[in-house]
Amino acid sequence: MTLLTIGLIVGFLGLLLALAYVKAPLVAWCAYDALILGVCRAPLWLWGIFSVMTLVSIVPFIRQVVITAPIVKAIKRFNLLPSISATERAAIEAGTVWVDGELFSGKPNFERILAEPYPTLTAAEQAFVDGPVEQVCHMATDWEIHQRKDLPPAVWAYLKQERFFGMMIPTEYGGRGFTNTAYSAVMTKLASRSFTHTATVGVTNSLGPAKLLLRYGTPDQKQRYLPKLATGEEMPCFALTEPTAGSDAASLQSSGTVFQKNGELYLRLNWQKRYITLGAIATLIGLAVRLHDPDNLLGKGKDVGITCVLVPADTPGVQLGRRHDPMGVPFYNSPIAGRNVVLPASQIIGGVEQAGQGWTMLMQSLAAGRGVSFPATATGVAKLVSRVTGAYSVVREQFGLSIGKFEGVEEPLARIGALTYLMDAARLYTCGAVDQGEQPAVVSAIAKYQFTELSRQLINDGMDILGGAGICRGPRNLLANIYTATPIPITVEGANILTRSLIIYGQGAIRCHGYIVDEIAALEDNNVAAFDYAFWRHVGLFGRNWARAKVLGLTHGRLAKAPVRGETARYYQKLAWASATFAALSDLAMISYGGRLKRHEKITGRFADMLSWMYLATATLRRFEAEGRRDEDLPLVHWAMNHSLGQIQQALEGLLANLNIPVLGGLIRATTLPWFRLNPIGVMPSDAQGHAVAKLLQSPDGRNHLTRGLHVPSDAEQALGRLERAYQLSIVAMPVFTKIKAAFRNGELNIVPPVGRVEAALRAGVITGAESDLATTAETAQLDAIQVDSFTLAEYQRIGKEFIEEEITGAE
Repeated sequence: MTLLTIGLIVGFLGLLLALAYVKAPLVAWCAYDALILGVCRAPLWLWGIFSVMTLVSIVPFIRQVVITAPIVKAIKRFNLLPSISATERAAIEAGTVWVDGELFSGKPNFERILAEPYPTLTAAEQAFVDGPVEQVCHMATDWEIHQRKDLPPAVWAYLKQERFFGMMIPTEYGGRGFTNTAYSAVMTKLASRSFTHTATVGVTNSLGPAKLLLRYGTPDQKQRYLPKLATGEEMPCFALTEPTAGSDAASLQSSGTVFQKNGELYLRLNWQKRYITLGAIATLIGLAVRLHDPDNLLGKGKDVGITCVLVPADTPGVQLGRRHDPMGVPFYNSPIAGRNVVLPASQIIGGVEQAGQGWTMLMQSLAAGRGVSFPATATGVAKLVSRVTGAYSVVREQFGLSIGKFEGVEEPLARIGALTYLMDAARLYTCGAVDQGEQPAVVSAIAKYQFTELSRQLINDGMDILGGAGICRGPRNLLANIYTATPIPITVEGANILTRSLIIYGQGAIRCHGYIVDEIAALEDNNVAAFDYAFWRHVGLFGRNWARAKVLGLTHGRLAKAPVRGETARYYQKLAWASATFAALSDLAMISYGGRLKRHEKITGRFADMLSWMYLATATLRRFEAEGRRDEDLPLVHWAMNHSLGQIQQALEGLLANLNIPVLGGLIRATTLPWFRLNPIGVMPSDAQGHAVAKLLQSPDGRNHLTRGLHVPSDAEQALGRLERAYQLSIVAMPVFTKIKAAFRNGELNIVPPVGRVEAALRAGVITGAESDLATTAETAQLDAIQVDSFTLAEYQRIGKEFIEEEITGAE
């Protein structure tokens, strides 16, 4: 083979790759084929075949008959596209496609991503956060709430008085009419005080009767219930989960039967529910049942479907009053039941017209709700862990050094600081979308899964840093109760295993893909023309993404256009590379597995990981731009972005190693997997990057910026207030301690125990009297801050009883 021949082959292949990279139109491909035939001096019979194929490709009617119709038959025969049940369809159609569609496209529009709102609070909303929210946090410590096994009566009264339960209800109904951003800010601050606060306030504002009434309720239902829900006169709960219907909520067995009496329509309801937050004290139950209409009185057939009903708790047959004990966290979580509960059919949310629409209602409500409440709670936890560990790493000393100086402690500190920055970025970014009217179902599922998992990781890191101070419970302990509560959000509103393996990608692959929904609809309607239109564009998209993945891989992403300049530009290029690779592999998996893909949950879980970390990374970059590209934040951005890209790389390697596709699977493992290991999209953060984040988290300015919006007690008798005082004194006295350590190193002072170093330095003239007083005050505060609680046997056995007895005495 001559060099000229090799050059021609390489040139043709390069042109082929370029045509696919730019998604060239069909006429360009035909011209390319003609060029090859001309250069190769093809015989006339080959030109004839080319002409026929070109005609078939270009003329839609001929293409549909000759090519598309047989493809449709093959797809149906081999089940190459997934079938969609009615419940799956409702979940897929719930909500809207937002920037997740950009990431799914393989060619994300970063200008659009950066143009999405990054919201702030109004003056009224900020005043509420600074006023009533701060006040309710001040009214009871987390330790007191746990010992009472409830919020104090004064806190309950204050929550109702200040309309915490009606934050999302419009002012016309007596609520506060807050944005989702404001609600998120409130939940973030409450979470930094007590998980019981967020569990109590969250359900009334997110998934509950009020939210459903606002969207679907009749005018009469809104006027009747919303004002009372806003003031807490009515205490709501929503009853969905059952013993046999947990993650598979659509399989619920609770039933309702339509019957007629005296010319009026009624419902007879029977249910057995569990895990219902506020259930034991609810006065108004939002209830999901499967409605039956044996006489077709509603005109919707005998099996009407899942329906949402408003049930006053004092209705005969309703059984309340028992409660679960979720990890010892004292929020009301309860089983509730109903036996032969009879209500007018007008109690269906939205009236009888909405009978059978309950599943759609729930899916659409969840599409936005999961993206607000969970990120807010998890971010509040992350900020508290950041605040506590940043201070404790300075205050706590071992081997003559603050523990934050040790690299072993720097490693978890870096995770805590940078992931808190990332979480707060994604929290606000998602809130901005929801406040603009988006209902990003896939992004909400990402938020639910990733935020709860990240908060679990950070609380574990925090417990490791605090050591014994973290595990000894008592009024001084700052993290134990949150550590205990961490599994709770992991399990609710769709367990995380389900959310990762089925919802994020299983829903996202169909919902966010540009053509899958249209292809499935065309197949179901047996519409060859519609399928032809979507399918061939899908083929073109696959070719473009395959080429983009190859070209960007060869150039390490450098051919992708970044919308900004500076140190973050490379991250946009790598995300473009990741998106193209994700999109190409996604289409390959769907083609290869067909309808069986949703059963390969390890594969879909890894796709979900790639998509999740692409979203979290884009939110991080959006925050950096929105906040004015602060140089002080660059350590956080670099660590968060490298961690995100490293997670994408890990998921990608897992995919490539486990795609069991005939012929191609072995080829991918033999070629593509080694290539990506040698030429990775991302690597985990370096030690130097981790050191920079750990240093920032221990500095006053960095710590304050990262944890803004947190409840920080000023009372030094409270655990966090005590630690804050010790930290602040440690920072002020640090130059004195540095002078004393230098004296030890220079031999001016003999080695003495840490508790005597200040006195020894004063005697030796190393420090002045004023410096000695400052250092002594700081040491006293440090020693006080690191103490842990202890109890006599009698005190330990009595813990909690005094609060209960106090309430009983007060009630009498």
